[in-house]
Formats: sequence, structure tokens, C-alpha cells
Amino acid sequence: MDDAFRALADPSRRRLLDRLNDRNGQTLRELCDGLATSRQAVSKHLAVLEAAHLVTSIRRGREKVHYLNAAPINAIADRWLSRYDRERAAALADLSTALERQSMESPAFVYTTYVRTTPQRLWAALIEPAFTRRYWGGVALASDWQVGSPVLWQDTPDGEPRDLGQRVLVAEPYRRLSYSWHGFQPEHAEHFGWSPEQLVARLGERRSKVTFEIEPHGDAAVRLTVIHDDFSPDSEMQRAISGQLDGSGGWPELLASLKTLLETGEPIPA
Repeated sequence: MDDAFRALADPSRRRLLDRLNDRNGQTLRELCDGLATSRQAVSKHLAVLEAAHLVTSIRRGREKVHYLNAAPINAIADRWLSRYDRERAAALADLSTALERQSMESPAFVYTTYVRTTPQRLWAALIEPAFTRRYWGGVALASDWQVGSPVLWQDTPDGEPRDLGQRVLVAEPYRRLSYSWHGFQPEHAEHFGWSPEQLVARLGERRSKVTFEIEPHGDAAVRLTVIHDDFSPDSEMQRAISGQLDGSGGWPELLASLKTLLETGEPIPA
């Protein structure tokens, strides 16, 4: 947290974070475009932001793509915001967003966390039903994890697995997993208090995708980066998986439970 505050103290670094917040997933060249700062200075600022875990990068061919990482900001919020205050702050932030910001053309959610485990065990936690049921609120994910195969949801141990249209896009064991994401379901409307008309509008959003990047970190840890993107502009699903909707913990809550399960043997209590 100290590293995060030191990194945020510099206005140039905050400007880089703002640019990533406006359009997540940019190369060094793209981040330098239009700035009076030299490429070398921008590179140094990015290194500080990465060291503070405020930015995470994924190599794509010969270039590195940089993403804003929500994890440290979420940790700061958790430290000083009670649940009541968090909901009030979220409501004010939503109002500010509605009044001040233009539609986001390509919103994305990126989250990096470090887990004391092995790539093999983390991979198992992502794909094995016995694992997912423990930290995914009782939901077991079932698939043969071959590209093109469905990812089925089983809501209860004796329930019929449901095909919500999710398909495996990439499956590189212990390194990278990606699959398309489901759309909203009738139970979401009941949970969030949406009218039938609101549900119909949300069903019109395009299907997004989630990607898990797994990298060894030192001798006893793994760096896990979750990239959830390809949302419609002003996507309600993007807000839901980010934990911005009242009653939705989203990926931050789910990944915290996954990390706790792998490190202690027990997930975070529901």
C-alpha cells in the first residue's frame, strides 16, 4: 500500500493511469502518443506503477500491453470504507460517471494478484468442479477444456449442468485459459431488482470474454492476471463483474476467495 501511495503521488503517473482507465490495454508507444514526456520517462513511470502493482503488463509478440490493475485500489478502499460507506461512494461515483463521462468504447476489467501456490494447482483451481464450487458460491464449472467446448454451470451438486453459451477460446495448461462469458439470466434480474424491460435491454449486450494469465513468481508463488474484456459500451455486465453493482462482489471478491482457498485451505466465507 505504501508503494501504491508513492506511485500515485506523481501527477505524470496519475495521468498514465487516467489514460489506461480511458482505454485499457495500451503499448508504450500508444501511451507516449500526444505526451510531451519522453519515451524513456514514460517507461520509468510505468516501471514504478508496475512495482506498485497499479499497472500490469502482458507480452503480446514483441510488445508489452499495459493494463490498469484494480487490486491495490480495491485494497485501499477495503481498508477505509465500510460496506455502508462503500455503497454510498459507489452510488455517488455512478452518478458522477453518468453526468460527466462519455460512453466507454471498449471497457475492460484487469486484476493482478499473487498467490502462494504452483501453476499446476492454480490451473486445477480454475478448471476442476470440486475446486470452483468452493470459491464460486457453490457453482461448479464443467468442461473438457478443449478449444470450442462448452463451459457448463452447475448451480447445485445435484442440479443439471446448464449451457449458458460459454465456449473455451484458449487452453494452454498452467499458462493461459480463456473462455467466452455468459449473458445475464432471469435470476440476475431478481437479484438486482431489474424490471423486465431492464433485463431485455441488458440481454442486448454483446458477449464478453475472460482470460487468465498464469506466470511463476519466484520460487513459491504465482502471478495471476485476469483480463475480462470485449464488453459493449457502457456495459452493465462490466460493472457487475467489477463489483460496481450493489449486491455484486464481482471478480475482486471471487479472486480473493480463490487466493485464500489455495493459501489456507478454506475460501472466504460467503
